[in-house]
Order: sequence, then structure tokens, then C-alpha cells
Amino acid sequence: MSDLTGKRILVTGASGFLGRHLCARLTERTPAAIIAHRRSEYDLTEQTAVRALLSDSRPQVVIHLAAVCGGIGANRENPGRFFYENAIMGILLMEEARRCGVEKFVAVGTICSYPKFTPVPFREAALWDGYPEETNAPYGIAKKALLVQGQAYRQQYGFNAITLLPANLYGPGDNFDPATSHVIPALILKVIEARNSDRPFVDVWGTGSASREFLFVRDAADGIVLAADRYNDPDPVNLGSGQEITIAALAELICQLCDFRGTIRWDSTMPDGQPRRCVDTTKARERFGFVSRTTLVDGLREMIDCYERVSAGDTN
Repeated sequence: MSDLTGKRILVTGASGFLGRHLCARLTERTPAAIIAHRRSEYDLTEQTAVRALLSDSRPQVVIHLAAVCGGIGANRENPGRFFYENAIMGILLMEEARRCGVEKFVAVGTICSYPKFTPVPFREAALWDGYPEETNAPYGIAKKALLVQGQAYRQQYGFNAITLLPANLYGPGDNFDPATSHVIPALILKVIEARNSDRPFVDVWGTGSASREFLFVRDAADGIVLAADRYNDPDPVNLGSGQEITIAALAELICQLCDFRGTIRWDSTMPDGQPRRCVDTTKARERFGFVSRTTLVDGLREMIDCYERVSAGDTN
């Protein structure tokens, strides 16, 4: 029997990209209830709203996904908002969860918390070896503060808080808004628009030399469920695929999968972001049996097919 069986589970950010997939996976563990909410009902940046949410829902487990985030452009334009809202949501939620007797708190952090020049593959022990990459440091530090809070609460109050650090997510249902999207949906959107309008090129930020690791959204949901079910230690744990790819190679792959035969024009006046990203996945495999199973090619194919169906008006 799963440790989640028969439990009341509150998922913040349940209606978001990852949240929808996570809730679907959680139902397989037969919880007593999966509790979702909307910001219009309970604003997690307000203490009274957080208290009301926990009082009304009476969860035994909290999985905190809610975040204000975006790509490099959104991070550059909103550093204050991204720091404050992400920090205050997590701090208030964990404090009020502790006060009302929540049994387990799962904080879903970010790979952006790692130092800018972390040696690859990123090992959890390197999390404090330097300052994050400047364009996303406010967001990364706000999320990393929840790791400190969780460890401090475990030490003083015996509160069972765990922290997960997922790699960059992608998959069906991702955010394709040009103002806030991450690299994969942004590239897919640009390439498909160029293909459909017969443009001979796409313009892409940076030099293409930076590397990233991508985790398919359903794999990420599986990892979170496994950790919520089985992991109860204070150390942060990476969730990833363990596969690194340069942005240039990623862009070429997306062009191929979208059947775009034009050229890529790199805008080197725009930032690349963190030079390299790829995580060590050993701890997740050893501590709670998580292994990513979706290849990047398969995940991109599904994501592109889904986007093209939705764009064509097919919602099935």
C-alpha cells in the first residue's frame, strides 16, 4: 500500500502545466482527496488566505508546485516579483502547514538554484558552491530558501519537509506565450510560424552554445509522486533525465521534427543564460527509485503533435 493511500493531498499550482499531470498520477495512489485551488479563491502571497486554504482543505500532505516563473526574458523583466512572490508563497505555506499539523510537505524547487558555474553533472552537494546565473538568480534563490526553511523546521519542529530540484520541464500543455515561455515551447512556436509562413529563417536568442537538460512533464510527475510516497530525508534531490544537449542542437532537432528547412540566425547580443545544465540523477534512483523514461525525441514529437492539433482546433 502506498503512503499516499487514503490521504488528503493539497497540490498548489494544480491547474498549471506540471500540476495537471501530477494530479493525474496522484489519483493512481488512491488518495482520500486531491485538493486544488485557484489564486482567485486563495492568494498564497497573503497569510490569511493561506490559513483559510489549509483550514478549509485539512490536508495531510502538501505538494507545493505554485510558482511565478518564465524564460530568460521574463526573469530579466520581473526579478523583484519573481523573488518576492516565490519566496513569500513558500514561506507562508510551509509555516502554516507546520502550524496545522500537516504530515508531509513536498517543496518542488528548481535547477535554477544551482551556482552559475556548477560542474556537470550537477550534484546536490554543489548547491551552495556559488551564486546562481544572474538572469534567474532571484527566482532560484527564492526557491532555495524553501530548502533552508524545510531543513530548519525539520531540525526544530520535526516537520517532514522534502525538497526536489527538477530539470527544465517540457511536454504537452506547456506555456507557448512568447512573453513568458521557456526555451522549448518558444523554439517550437518560432519554427512552426516560420514554416507556415514560408519564412527562410528563425531568429533565436544567444549563441546556441549553452547546454540544457530537459525532463518530460509526465516523468517529472512520476518522480514527485515517488518522492512524496517514499522519500523522507532533509537532503535535496535532483529530478532529471541525465542527458545534456546544446541549445544549437536542440534548435536543429526541433527544425527537423517540425519539417522546417530554413536557417537559424543566432542573436549573440542576447544572453545565453547559465553556460551548462545537466544533473546527477543518482540520488533519485537510489533513494526512491525514480528513472526518467521518455527520450527527448519522443517527448518533443508528442509535444509538437499536441501543439499542432490544438492550433488547428482539434481538442481531442
